[in-house]
Amino acid sequence: MLGSKTTKTLDAPWLNAAPLRKVFAALSADGHAVRAVGGAVRNTLLGMPVTDIDLATPAIPQDVMRLAAAAGLAVYPTGLDHGTVTVVADAVPFEVTTLRRDVETDGRRAVVAYTTDWREDAARRDFTINAIYCDAAGKLFDFHNGIDDLAQRRVRFIGDAHKRIREDYLRILRFFRFSAEYADGTPDSEGLAACTALKDGLAQLSAERAGAELMKLLRAPRAGEITRVMADAGILANVLGAPADPERLARLETIEAALGLMPDPVTRLAVLALDGPNDAAILARRLRLSNADAQSLEGAVTVNPAFDSRAPEAAQKAALYRLGTDAYRRAMLAAWARSGAAPTDPAWRAKCQLATRWRAPSMPVSGTDVLALGVPAGPRVGVILKAFEAWWIGQDFPGDQTVNKDRLAALIRDG
Repeated sequence: MLGSKTTKTLDAPWLNAAPLRKVFAALSADGHAVRAVGGAVRNTLLGMPVTDIDLATPAIPQDVMRLAAAAGLAVYPTGLDHGTVTVVADAVPFEVTTLRRDVETDGRRAVVAYTTDWREDAARRDFTINAIYCDAAGKLFDFHNGIDDLAQRRVRFIGDAHKRIREDYLRILRFFRFSAEYADGTPDSEGLAACTALKDGLAQLSAERAGAELMKLLRAPRAGEITRVMADAGILANVLGAPADPERLARLETIEAALGLMPDPVTRLAVLALDGPNDAAILARRLRLSNADAQSLEGAVTVNPAFDSRAPEAAQKAALYRLGTDAYRRAMLAAWARSGAAPTDPAWRAKCQLATRWRAPSMPVSGTDVLALGVPAGPRVGVILKAFEAWWIGQDFPGDQTVNKDRLAALIRDG
């Protein structure tokens, strides 16, 4: 799609899909223009997947809701303060936002006024590549040379980078996240200089917003390279509250690629920012991670002799059995990246792939088996089962039921 700077139209399956056509038809019934904008247009031009479609229109929210309802579409006032409503067609949601201009900004949120000027709406957006519009016929509207920037694989702020950042300091993190996702080479010099100069403004952001943006950045293909730039600019420590190690993250990226694994932002965060479990809870609170992610983060830096390339496979099997596949792989990958071993190291590779080639068995005895051997119901049943499990794991998970039941009987007899 970007083979030429003269790209004028967009050809994409989503543009002709029935749900979107219904929304276009409904909102244009009174003569209002409607255009897709942002990620759907950007990703299509790059040949990347499109997950959601945002729409812009000069119609005010009340008119959008009226027109959608008249066409039999569901509509929800999900962001009226910012001019946004969600229209649902055939179970597919579309965020529809009225064209806006900023009246007042404080670095965290903006007071906006509606406008009918597409250029005004484009001018308040963050990056040129996010300000490309597309109408129902596929015609593109590009007010800030975003198509050219996509072709050159660069991320640039619209207009004055300092002004864009002062409108919302989250744009510092978004600049690096988008550079890691969509750009090649060193980040745009003007944008980098502005982010560096205004990095103290990150303190104004809520932990939730900063944490969520950082986790998105850590999913990006060039996270290691870009976090190195952030560290050199003093921005990464501002976000994490402590020094970090982008070189380890870059090593983890190479390991993931060698194993054919998708990026896991929690593992990447652990490798980037933590040397052990002591500070995991502090970092999770700082970034307001979910309980599940906080637990995963701590598990990724757990201290366990199994997470060593020299440990016997029996130790890895025991860890895999106790932790489960995801937690085991996360901790093993983090240990490998911290070890400094090469991404091609055969010992580490074999231990990481254990979760693929070996399925942890289920415990071969249960409380029912203990009761059947004459032990009365009560706490002793659990004590016996725990002792059996420790023996069973230590014996490398024997599957012979005669051997297992003999051991269970011996534990009951000797206990």
